[in-house]
Amino acid sequence: MSHSTTTGRRSVFSRPSAETGFSSWITTTDHKKIGIMYFFTVLVFFFLGGVESGLIRAQLAQAEQSLVTAEIYNQAFTMHGITMVFLVVMPLSAAFFNYLIPLQIGARDVAFPRLNAFSYWMYLFGGIFLYSSFLLGGAPNGSWVGYAPLSVDSVSNMAFYAVGLQLLGVSSLSAAVNFITTILNMRAPGMTFMRMPMFIWMSLVTNFLLLFALPIIAVALFMLQFDTVFGAQFFNPATGGDPILWQHLFWLFGHPEVYIMILPAMGIVSEILPVFSRKPLFGYAAVAFAGAAIGFIGFGVWAHHMFTSSIGPVARSAFALSTMFIAVPTGIKIFNWVFTMWGGKLRFTTPMLFSIGFVSMFTIGGLSGVTHSIVPHNAQQHDTYYVVAHFHYVLFGGALFGLIAGIYYWFPKVTGRLMSEKLGKVHFWTWLLGFNLTFGPMHMSGLLGQPRRTAILPGELGATVELYNLLSTAGLLVLVVSALLFLYNLLTSIKSGVASGPDPWDARTLEWLSASPPKVHNFDAIPNVSHRDEFWHRKYAEDESGRPVAVPAGASHDHVADADDRVAAAGDGTDAAHDGHDGGEHIHMPDPSYWPLVMCLGFFPMAYGLIGPTPWLIAIGLVWVVVGYFGWIIEPVAEGDDDDPIVEDPAAPRSGVAAH
Repeated sequence: MSHSTTTGRRSVFSRPSAETGFSSWITTTDHKKIGIMYFFTVLVFFFLGGVESGLIRAQLAQAEQSLVTAEIYNQAFTMHGITMVFLVVMPLSAAFFNYLIPLQIGARDVAFPRLNAFSYWMYLFGGIFLYSSFLLGGAPNGSWVGYAPLSVDSVSNMAFYAVGLQLLGVSSLSAAVNFITTILNMRAPGMTFMRMPMFIWMSLVTNFLLLFALPIIAVALFMLQFDTVFGAQFFNPATGGDPILWQHLFWLFGHPEVYIMILPAMGIVSEILPVFSRKPLFGYAAVAFAGAAIGFIGFGVWAHHMFTSSIGPVARSAFALSTMFIAVPTGIKIFNWVFTMWGGKLRFTTPMLFSIGFVSMFTIGGLSGVTHSIVPHNAQQHDTYYVVAHFHYVLFGGALFGLIAGIYYWFPKVTGRLMSEKLGKVHFWTWLLGFNLTFGPMHMSGLLGQPRRTAILPGELGATVELYNLLSTAGLLVLVVSALLFLYNLLTSIKSGVASGPDPWDARTLEWLSASPPKVHNFDAIPNVSHRDEFWHRKYAEDESGRPVAVPAGASHDHVADADDRVAAAGDGTDAAHDGHDGGEHIHMPDPSYWPLVMCLGFFPMAYGLIGPTPWLIAIGLVWVVVGYFGWIIEPVAEGDDDDPIVEDPAAPRSGVAAH
């Protein structure tokens, strides 16, 4: 790779030249660095969300307890929901999108590298803005679903909610456009849709869901902001507003949002199970189209969240049927995962354990979800802890288990080191125990009548419900210990983990064709793809009976210790002339830029001005954003000597065209 060297005097719109140190991170446009920044930012917000859940469980550990005030409790459970949905699960998926999508499709970067950096800074600033509410009059306390008319009352502090989620929506929408464009236009030659890794399929569906769902919640949030800040009356029934309108708009976004959080984990598990079963994914086409069907049908089930509202019997019947129907493509995926493992040579590594945990816990969550489609049953469950249990089995037992499996699986790709398998397995079993101990009893307490969204556990519910809550609180303590164990394993492995080699898992997909960790430009030459599971087919040939035989001849093909030999035989599709360091062509990569960060900083005063409202702050923020945008668009493409050899820009090749 060749970075341009600056000549002459630099203007205010010159690109930064730093390649190392702190400034290299705040100006980076490298998709891999941005993915790493997403990941560590998520860890911080995950800690904050965990603190909030600790307050909730401490308050409900015993009946009629008042460790915190109702106001603090309401802020904690509202911010816990906002944090885990919008600041942890969604951006953790974005961390995987950023790091893996270009590598898995054989590209050198995303389509719009600076837009990629912009989306990260908007996510970070949106999270900081939301949490600054604790210091500026109190955090939002009207639940993460923001139901009107409670949310339009000034005491609910939901102005921060309305503006903060808008900032996070801008981040997610920018990223969605970028990833869709990257997947559709920058796949390696020969990578047709039916040769894409399953993670890429699920990433594509997820980002289309974001593209269509985010504008819906944007409309609702604008209306809520005008209600809370400017005194409009969209949702206030006392003045002719319609609070049910908020529910329709929110859940038109909110139910696709569930699949936005779960589909990336489904893609991750669909990559891991075949590797550790030593079999191709069973029913590849069925899994891909089932994911697309989930995305499509997900827009037609939103009103099952509203069965207790006045939507009428016809609507209830229609949405009950659609809720049952969406279980079909989900069931297809579960059966395909099970049959992928069936008859395979299973290796119970930590990624495999978390993937199996995902399948089993998500299945439990799905079964409890199907019960919500039965309207009378739903009416009894709706405002109870049964719904809390279901939601966590889907998003914690589902999404987080799958995402953690991905962390263990791709950690060697990012660092060149392995996480401790011993600590990883202890993490899995304590995580599984703590999860089920925390959320399993909530099914029972909910069916026994425990209401959700209440700061006090009613004593009249009896000793059995109180015992279930005490067990849930004990389960959270187990989860805390498990999370600390994971963090210790993660941080120590970054520094002193065992070297992984290029292919520690005997993997199947294209990202393992690159070095571990990858070079800045990912591939010295873009690989040509001729098979699904391209990397596997480069390492193995079939004998006369159709069984895989490792290359080179005589090498063992079922032991990780032989991975280096097989990778060397497979080759990475490179050529020394393309390396850029041995007298060959230079590979020009997108230059660093501080303008995405500068532009995002302008949204801070604008956002705080909208809370006031404070017109002069809005004006400052608007001017700042315009200046940042102006700097962005006139920033030179590259600076350097005229004779600096540069090849085709890898950031924007046409579909199936590689930049060499």
